[in-house]
Amino acid sequence: MKREISTKKEAWLHAVRLRTLPLALASIFAGSFIAAWQNSFRWEILVLASLTTVFLQILSNLSNDYGDSVHGADSIDRQGPVRAVQSGLITLPEMKKAMYLFGALSLISGLSLLYLAVQDLQIFLLFLGLGLAAIWASITYTSGKNPYGYAGLGDLSVFIFFGLLGVLGTYFLHTYSSNNLAVLIAVALGFFSTAVLNINNIRDIDSDKLAGKKSIPVRIGRSNAVKYNWSLIILGNLALLWFVIHSNEWFSLIALLASILMIKVARGVQVAKSAQETDPYLKKMAISTLFWVVLFGIGLLF
Repeated sequence: MKREISTKKEAWLHAVRLRTLPLALASIFAGSFIAAWQNSFRWEILVLASLTTVFLQILSNLSNDYGDSVHGADSIDRQGPVRAVQSGLITLPEMKKAMYLFGALSLISGLSLLYLAVQDLQIFLLFLGLGLAAIWASITYTSGKNPYGYAGLGDLSVFIFFGLLGVLGTYFLHTYSSNNLAVLIAVALGFFSTAVLNINNIRDIDSDKLAGKKSIPVRIGRSNAVKYNWSLIILGNLALLWFVIHSNEWFSLIALLASILMIKVARGVQVAKSAQETDPYLKKMAISTLFWVVLFGIGLLF
């Protein structure tokens, strides 16, 4: 049974999707842990980077609610949790205003971050361009005339922004340098973040088919999407092993404890018989990813 939304406050909380925020913070924490490992950690970078990515994640969530309502993915046939606009308690114009608000907050926070972290104008402009691209990606995932999420490109976007750019960008802002080993952790976070999106799309596979949203599970079928989910989790942990082999930081293998939770998530998604049974594993995968990062950081630094 879908849980009904009865108040406007509850509708906004649903639209923000608090359960997705741990995933947004995971790449920022990972990049910061690696920077601390290199003795280049800065608290102000962590705080502003975290704030910026939370604003971007909320913007993405609001845009997704707005776009899916406009394009029909949040129709009466949808089996997942009721969305804010779908509930009728929040109108499309209200949702659009909220998107503008969080887009502006993302920009202000991001500019503050760059002002503190970057001294070179060319690098400042490069990161500004990446930040604007992140805002664009957040909005156009399901919104606009040609939302890329409906073409099945969401996985690639998540891998890039939540993995590569999230980890490596944060590391650079702390250290003003690059690190080849950090790439492996960025790849791991990219895989885990993509798994969260994949679980979301497995849950919504039937309604997405009806709406013409060609997500990866729609394209390859649920059975193959489950195998894809397993591969993302396994590859992410293999990236950690590769990091450990090349860094000799064997204590960071403590992060593999979180992989036990991830395996339970993958198994749960595999055996789930409905969207309602699949839905809780989205939150569990997001939290498991943040837990993985925290354990990785503890092992790396102590």
